[in-house]
Amino acid sequence: MTFERRLAESQARFQALIRELRRVIVGHEEAVRGTLICLLCGGHALLEGVPGLGKTLLVKTLGQLLGLKFSRIQFTPDLMPADILGTNIIMEDESGRRYFEFARGPIFANLVLADEINRATPKTQSALLEAMQERSVTVGGRTYTLEEPFIVLATQNPIEMEGTFPLPEAQVDRFLLKLLLEFPTAEELDEILRRHLTPTALDGEEAALERVLSREALLEARRLVAQIPVAEPLRRYIVRLVIATHPDAEEAPPLVKRYVEYGASPRAALALLWGAKANAFLEGQPNVRVDDVRAVFRPALRHRIIRNFRGEAEGISTEEILQQVLERVPEV
Repeated sequence: MTFERRLAESQARFQALIRELRRVIVGHEEAVRGTLICLLCGGHALLEGVPGLGKTLLVKTLGQLLGLKFSRIQFTPDLMPADILGTNIIMEDESGRRYFEFARGPIFANLVLADEINRATPKTQSALLEAMQERSVTVGGRTYTLEEPFIVLATQNPIEMEGTFPLPEAQVDRFLLKLLLEFPTAEELDEILRRHLTPTALDGEEAALERVLSREALLEARRLVAQIPVAEPLRRYIVRLVIATHPDAEEAPPLVKRYVEYGASPRAALALLWGAKANAFLEGQPNVRVDDVRAVFRPALRHRIIRNFRGEAEGISTEEILQQVLERVPEV
C-alpha cells in the first residue's frame, strides 16, 4: 500500500475519533486539537485553566476511545516521588523467604493526568519530569521502561497560586505544548446543560462511546506523521519565527526587544516542526503548509518566552508578544 493511501486511511480514522470525542467534550477546540497533536508527536502537554472545565474528562474519554490505560495523579505538597513512580515492597513466599517486588505507580499508564502539578514540591515534580523525558523509571538500581504511547497532561490553576511551587522554566520547556482552557461560551454552556438533562447523566452513567482507534493504529499514525514532508522554505520560516523571539536578534519586533528577557529555545523549533506535521495530518493534508505552522505557534511558544521585569510590570502578555512576532515575520 502506498504512503498516500495509508496516510488517507489513518487521517479518516482520526476524524472518526474526533467525532466521537465531540459527543462528550463541548468546546475547547485548542485543548482537544493540542492533545491529539501531542498524541501524534509523542509529546507532553501543559494545560492551564480553572477547575471544572473538563480536563479530566478529556483525558479519560481519549483513553476510552483508544483503549489506552488512563491514570490521574492529584498533586499535593505531601506527595512523594515513590507515590508516582512506585516502590519496592517486601514480599514473602511460601517457604518464608523474603524478597523485594516492585509495585508500579500511576506513572505506568498510557495517558497520565498530573492534576495541579505546581502543588507538589520540586523533588516530586522532578521525578515526574524525569520519567517524561527518559520514558523509563529507575528504582533500586533497576530500570523499567514505560509503554508507548505515553503522554503526560499536566494541569495548572492560574488563579490559586498560594502554597504552590511554580515549575522552573527549564522544566516547563520540556512540554511540547501549553494549552489554555477557556470558560465556555453561553452556547457551549447551554449545550453542556442540555446533555445532562437525562436521568442517566444524574446517576453518573457515561455515554456509550465507540472505540474507533487501536493502540497499533495510533502508533502507525505516529510513523506516518514523521514522514509528512516539510518544504525548505517552511523550515526557514520556523527558524525565523524562533529567532524573532530573541531580543538581541535583528529580526525581533519592538515588543520582543522591549519586553522579553529570553527567547524560545531550539526545542521550540522542534515543537513547531512536529506540531505543524501533526496539524497537517489532522487537517487531512499530505504536506505541511504555512497555516499549520501558524496554528501551533502560540501553543508551542507561549511557555517558552520569558518576559523581563518591564514586561511583567506593564502587564504585557506573552500572547501579545507572540501575535506581533506572527505579524512581523515574513512567510517567505
